[in-house]
Amino acid sequence: MMVNMAPLPRDVLRDVFGYQSFLPLQEEIIRRSLAGEDALVLMPTGGGKSLCFQVPALCREGLTLVISPLVALMKDQVGALKANGVAADFLNSTQNAIEAERVMTRIEAGTLKLLYLSPERLFSGLSGRLSSWNIGLVAIDEAHCISFWGHDFRPEYTKLGQLRSILPGVPLMALTATADPAIRRDILAQLAIDEAAVYQSSFDRPNLHLAVLPGLKRMERIVDFLARHPGQAGIVYCLSRAGTEELAEKLRVKGHRARAYHAGMATEDRSAVQEAFLRDDLDIVCATVAFGMGIDKSNVRWVIHYNLPKNLEGFYQEIGRAGRDGLPADTLLFYSYSDVAQQLKFMDDANPDRRALLAAKLERMKQYAEALQCRRRILLSYFGETPETDCGHCDVCENPPQTFDGTVTAQKLLSAVYRTGGRATARQCALILRGSNAQEVVEPGWHDLKTFGAGKELKFEEWMEYASQLINAGYVGVSYDRGMTLGLTVLSNPVLKGERRVPLVKFRSFEEKKAAAPQPKAVSTTDGDPDLYEALKAVRRRIADEVGVPAYVVFSDKTLKDMAAKAPRSREQFRQVHGVGEAKLEHYGTVFLRAIEEQQNRGRSENPSLN
Repeated sequence: MMVNMAPLPRDVLRDVFGYQSFLPLQEEIIRRSLAGEDALVLMPTGGGKSLCFQVPALCREGLTLVISPLVALMKDQVGALKANGVAADFLNSTQNAIEAERVMTRIEAGTLKLLYLSPERLFSGLSGRLSSWNIGLVAIDEAHCISFWGHDFRPEYTKLGQLRSILPGVPLMALTATADPAIRRDILAQLAIDEAAVYQSSFDRPNLHLAVLPGLKRMERIVDFLARHPGQAGIVYCLSRAGTEELAEKLRVKGHRARAYHAGMATEDRSAVQEAFLRDDLDIVCATVAFGMGIDKSNVRWVIHYNLPKNLEGFYQEIGRAGRDGLPADTLLFYSYSDVAQQLKFMDDANPDRRALLAAKLERMKQYAEALQCRRRILLSYFGETPETDCGHCDVCENPPQTFDGTVTAQKLLSAVYRTGGRATARQCALILRGSNAQEVVEPGWHDLKTFGAGKELKFEEWMEYASQLINAGYVGVSYDRGMTLGLTVLSNPVLKGERRVPLVKFRSFEEKKAAAPQPKAVSTTDGDPDLYEALKAVRRRIADEVGVPAYVVFSDKTLKDMAAKAPRSREQFRQVHGVGEAKLEHYGTVFLRAIEEQQNRGRSENPSLN
């Protein structure tokens, strides 16, 4: 009698997903899961979390249940799994009764290997049926949602601890890309997972370039930024719905393929924007934080934050949507005190029990934005890592700040704050020092102050920069609840009296910073013939349109890059391309091999010397 042997993890990795080797920790986590043990998996976005439960799902008998918070996340992952020939599906609110019943039939028949569910759907009538589904593993994705201390806390996630009694003996695997130590402890406690089951890879994404700019002339700087990323996919995160629409319209006027995305749009309109972006029919999405979670678009080359995010977890998750293919990607954050004021205003509507926590998280976000040392070290330290060296790949490392004795500069600004009675903003103090006759200076009578025109030697932008530094250092306070007006602090008087020296970082204009910064490395699109790469992209696009899926579901940019470099001529050679599993070899191998042969023949006919 023949015995059906369960496939080995490395065979599944190669034959289904087309990868030749595991990333760090993946194989160890998979072995633990197959041994029936729990695990908490902490990996950055794009770090390979999904394979940690998808591979064991295909190596064991029974169904793997995947708890996922968003419909878009489910649809994206299930679509990619089906493209690889995996029996996967989901149950959510987008399905009608007939479609849901078809999925239930597959579950009852035991022909489904992975089922994606939201916790709401799980506990709205399905939990009582779980014991009959032959479940071998429960994977809880975006597990930070379970924690009260998390940036994306969802009360319905707290019910997931009930799975211990509903499915006794079934291992749990919790996965997240954003969890500080407090959140990790909360996840372990709520899901009754042992501390020894924690697997944490580095949260570092070295392919991401980190940069922060003051929130001045944002549109001009975005235009300049986009000139360095022509035709590349990117996301701009804005604080408000109106902000997304205004920015998208400005970008369209300047010739960019841009659309807005926010929760106030009709469902069909949001879906249309998302689909256009996934299929490369749209380059730029100007979005609120509602966009992007779980979207596995591998070729996003940049992310801009038009406004300051409310915490580092959300910021890290959002910038992680760039460069998921491992190729270079840029991130840019604009920072201003008006954004801080807006975030503090939002806290008024928050759960009173969480306000102190939210304020502390916002303070850490400010510290990142105001940093004068390696930004990556600050970011990683937040998640419990302690890198020993600077990254060399952020704006601070590339342009180390130069300090000078700014005591006189500080005294002038503090004098303006004092003489206006704490009723002026940083902008108004800068105008006073510059000697401006703007209405907002003349109307209150500030043009008669002794400090009026005392700082004409500095530009307006310089005064704004130095005001920001003095605020950050505690020499000046900001009344967020009083129109962002400035006031003196306990540190102010010693400076005004000349008893304390004040070091400041020398101002450099945007143009100076741009000229001094190392030229960005061009994103390599191919290690082989660039014409072949473009031909392969055209084939991929045609197939994607025919099948009705995003282009990256057919093959990622990284796979096409490897294909162009290797130029396979046989099915066996094609199988060695990164990201080519058996299902994709069967479905697409002939078409791509023919395209490679045709392109090479065309190249030889156009260049006889190559024959």
